[in-house]
Amino acid sequence: MDLVNLSQGKRTRIEIIQAAHNLFLEHGYHGTSMRQIATNAGIALGGIYNHFENKEEIFATVLDFYHPYHEILPILHNAQGETIEDFVGDAADSMITVLERQPEFLNLLFIEIVEFDQKHLPEMFEHFYPEIMILVEKFSQKEGNLRHIPIPIIIRAFIGMIFTFFLSENILQNYMPEELEKEGRKFMVDIFLHGILVG
Repeated sequence: MDLVNLSQGKRTRIEIIQAAHNLFLEHGYHGTSMRQIATNAGIALGGIYNHFENKEEIFATVLDFYHPYHEILPILHNAQGETIEDFVGDAADSMITVLERQPEFLNLLFIEIVEFDQKHLPEMFEHFYPEIMILVEKFSQKEGNLRHIPIPIIIRAFIGMIFTFFLSENILQNYMPEELEKEGRKFMVDIFLHGILVG
C-alpha cells in the first residue's frame, strides 16, 4: 500500500496494522505484545494508544484490513457470463485467484476462530452483507434453470465451497496428481451446479 499521500496519523495507523499483522502471523495473538507492535511500527509504546484502545481492537482491525472480501466483492460484481454456468465458473476462478494471493489470511482466520471464538466475524459480515444482497439479485437475473432454493442459500453454499476448496487445496496440494490439480476448479464448479449423480 502506498503511504506517501496519507496524513501522518493515517500513515502511522496503517504502519501499526501492518506491524501487528506480521507479528500475529509469526507469534500468534497471545504471543504478540503491544510493545512488540510499537517497536515494529517504529513508534513509542504510548503512541499506539492514540490509534487503538487495546490489542484486541488492533487484531479486529487487522482481520478486517486483510480480509479478502475487499477484493472478492468487486470481482464478484464484475464476474462475466450470461448463463449461471458461465457466471459461476468465472466468479469461482476469480475468487480462488484472490485467495491464492493471500494464503496468510487463513492463519488470521484460525486465530479468530480458535482464540476469539469467531467474535469479530459477525460485525464484519454486517459490513458486506448489503453487497452480498446486490450479488444475490444479479445472480437471480442470469439465464439458467435453477431449482427452487432461496438465492441467499445458493450464494452461501457457493462462498462456502470456494473457501473449502481453497483450504483443501493448501492442505492437499502436494498429494494430488498434477492433472487433477489443474482440473480441480472446473470439477468443483461442475459439482456445485450439477451434483455428482448422473441425472
